[in-house]
Amino acid sequence: MLLRNGGPESPSLLNYEITGADLYWDRTLETPAPDEFKRKITSQRIEEIERRGKFLNFSLSDFHFLLHLRMSGDVLIQPKTEPPGKHHRLSLNFKNGLKFSFIDPRKFGRAWLVKDPDLILGNLGPEPLSVDFTPTYLHKALSSHKRQIKPLLMDQAFLAGLGNIYTDEALFLAKIHPLTKSDQITNNQSERLFQSIRFVLSEGIRKNGASIDWVYRGGEFQNYFRIYSRKGERCIDCGDLIERVIVGQRSTFICPTCQPDPVVN
Repeated sequence: MLLRNGGPESPSLLNYEITGADLYWDRTLETPAPDEFKRKITSQRIEEIERRGKFLNFSLSDFHFLLHLRMSGDVLIQPKTEPPGKHHRLSLNFKNGLKFSFIDPRKFGRAWLVKDPDLILGNLGPEPLSVDFTPTYLHKALSSHKRQIKPLLMDQAFLAGLGNIYTDEALFLAKIHPLTKSDQITNNQSERLFQSIRFVLSEGIRKNGASIDWVYRGGEFQNYFRIYSRKGERCIDCGDLIERVIVGQRSTFICPTCQPDPVVN
């Protein structure tokens, strides 16, 4: 995992010893209480860093520090002497003079310090890029539900890690309308959807995510969108005009020709 620090690559953070923490907005921390958090995390050493779904999981000497960036969260490695900015929410200070800073303009991100990470992560679905996620698994899982395909794919208990952008992109590549009922997805469609999900996530990772507003300017995946946020533009496959609809209270972008409405057809 790379963390932004203004240079080409961040330190790995492994074996860094935490000498203290600064909390600039208390509601960033879900648990424990701020004073207990600062006391418990002091003197902890980072042993491993993993991702589970949309969560970062820092395995410490005795605890797990979990962080969910949500819509606008970002992390930086900075000198400990760097003053906090307007949107700094939490910092972990290290013995070597650096600090890990969580920056979140919209204040949606959350952090936890727990003994057992499964208290937070235990209900997440499979990882789309793992070996356990297969076309057969996906088709069986889809067939066991009778839900609209887009909200189901975004349900983190069904599949961990897919958000609004990547779901739209994957459904477009698979030529599936987002209102299609999951139990009506055929084997061939499941295979296409499986490949599309893995492709768009891999592309997003390679391009450091998407920068769609002023909050995060680190990614370039937005320059490669095939469908998302392209209302009124021409579909790259058929030339029809891309439409914006609401599915599950989320803005959704479709090509009416490539992704025919299952209710109409």
